[in-house]
Amino acid sequence: MRASDLVTLLDYSCWARDRVLAAAAKLTPEQYVKPMGNSFSSVRDTIVHLYAAEWIWVKRILGELPVKFPPPETFPDVASVRAAWAETEQKLRAFVGALDDGGVDRVVEYQTLSYGPGSSTIAQIIQHVVNHGSYHRGQVTTMIRQLGGEPAKGLDLILYFRERDQGRDG
Repeated sequence: MRASDLVTLLDYSCWARDRVLAAAAKLTPEQYVKPMGNSFSSVRDTIVHLYAAEWIWVKRILGELPVKFPPPETFPDVASVRAAWAETEQKLRAFVGALDDGGVDRVVEYQTLSYGPGSSTIAQIIQHVVNHGSYHRGQVTTMIRQLGGEPAKGLDLILYFRERDQGRDG
């Protein structure tokens, strides 16, 4: 895997995230926190989990040792999550943007919150962050539909490529 591949994956993940956040922002405050019986109770809790997972991985690749996730209640609305995520995204983009092809294989040692010590390459971590995001964005999309809201526009990687490539032509 090349460093440029990780940049592309990160670009895609942020594009898809922004679509889901835009859809979630249209929910009422009651819908946003309504328990839905999902792996994370509500749209808010799932979105905060997505943010917090990315946040914790960024901390790990930067050499920090986070010991817990921020609680969902810290983020009463989509705007508050979006603001925190912007800072995390900036750090991740700076890190990934500075990688060369050899850097993608650098191993990061870390302590998980549930499974003890671990180690992964930068490439594995970024791929995990993107894949993890895809899984939970799908859950948020389903919850928004169940709440009677309008789900995000298509989130498929191929749609991202089409839009990106059309932007190059126009």
